[in-house]
Amino acid sequence: MKNNNFQNIFDAYQLVCGAKIKGKQQDEIFELGEYDANKRGYTIYPIDNGVRYEDFAMVVAEKELKNNFVIEVVKQNTAIAA
Repeated sequence: MKNNNFQNIFDAYQLVCGAKIKGKQQDEIFELGEYDANKRGYTIYPIDNGVRYEDFAMVVAEKELKNNFVIEVVKQNTAIAA
């Protein structure tokens, strides 16, 4: 994927379950899982050709995500209440 679709992680509010992230130095794509309070980090799963591999997962701290990963930019539609 191109770097145009990714931006730096500035805030923990960007870290939502299902977000696509990748390392700043690598091209491998991961999917962000839930935050695990016991392990003090987010679970990330590797993705290959759109398939999420749940048999291999890593736990990454928020600080490491902010320093070493970028997150995919997703445009959202906003509904205006009348």
